[in-house]
Amino acid sequence: MTLTKEFRQRIDDLVGKNRVVLFMKGTRQAPQCGFSAKVVGMLDELVRTYETVNVLEDPQMREGIKEYSQWPTIPQLYVEGQFVGGCDIVTEMHGSGELQRVLGAPPAKSATAAGAASRVPEITVSGAAARAFREASAQSVGDVLRLEISSAFQYDLSIGPRALDDVEVVAGGVTLFLDPGTASRANGVAIDFVQTSDGEAFKITSPNQPHAVRPIKAPELKAWLEQGRAFELFDVRPEKERAIAKIDRARPLDPSGKSQLLGLDKKTPLVFHCHHGIRSRNAAEDALRAGFHEVYNLEGGIDAWSLLVEPSIPRY
Repeated sequence: MTLTKEFRQRIDDLVGKNRVVLFMKGTRQAPQCGFSAKVVGMLDELVRTYETVNVLEDPQMREGIKEYSQWPTIPQLYVEGQFVGGCDIVTEMHGSGELQRVLGAPPAKSATAAGAASRVPEITVSGAAARAFREASAQSVGDVLRLEISSAFQYDLSIGPRALDDVEVVAGGVTLFLDPGTASRANGVAIDFVQTSDGEAFKITSPNQPHAVRPIKAPELKAWLEQGRAFELFDVRPEKERAIAKIDRARPLDPSGKSQLLGLDKKTPLVFHCHHGIRSRNAAEDALRAGFHEVYNLEGGIDAWSLLVEPSIPRY
C-alpha cells in the first residue's frame, strides 16, 4: 500500500514519542502469534515499560507498518525511533547481548552466575508425555529437549541445541532444558500427552499462569451447548449486525446485557463473540479486568460458526 502523509505522520508519532515500540499481533498481555510472544518475552526480561501496537485491530496499520519500515513481517521492534528488526533479528541480538545494549539494559550475567542463581523448578511429566519425548529425541542427534515459557505464558516444546545458561530439569525419566527466564516461571508445571479433536498433542498446565482470555473454536462451543454445560455467551456486535445473523443462545452485550454480566458470579465461564473475533477479544479482556476467572473468545466469530456449525446463518 502507499502511505498517506497523515498515516506516515501517525507512525512517526508512535515511534518518536515512545522509546521502545513493538508492532505486534495481539497485546503484551495476550500475544496472538508465536513470533510476537517470543519478542514480548525478551523485552519483558530486559525493560519494564514499552509501547505495543496491536496490528490485528487496524488492517491499515498491519499493512502500513510494513511499507513504513520496508520490512515484510510482523512483529517489528523500534528503539529510540530506529527500526531494529523482526523476530529473527531480535532473537539473534538477544543471544549475542546486542539487544541488551540497544535497550540500555544491564548486561547479562555469566553462565555460571546465571546457573547458580536459577532455582531448579519442579516439573511433572506424565508417562504418556515421557514416551512421546523419548520417541522425538531418538530421532535427534546432538540436540536436547527444550521447554520455553514466555512472560505471557506461551508454551513451546522443541528439539534444539543446549545453551550455556540453560537450567537442566529431570522429570518423569526425561531431561528438559530451560532458559533462566523459563526456569523462573516453570515451578509446578505439568506436561501431559493427550488426545484432542485435532489428534494427539502435548498439554501444558501451570499454577503460575495468570488468568487470560482463552480461544474456543466453533465446534467446541457447539459441543458445550449440546452437553448442557453451564456458561454465558455474549454477542458484542451492534443491533444492526445481530439483525443479519445471530447465535440463538447469545445475549447482546447492550446496556442490559452489561448489567447482567456484572451481576454474575465471577467464577461463571464466559464466552464472547463478534463477527470475526477481534472486537469480542477486547470485551473478553474487559471481563478479565472486572475479575472473571474463566473467559473465552470465539475464534473467527459468528463467521466461523456459520462456516463450521450452522450454515443456515447468513454470512456478511
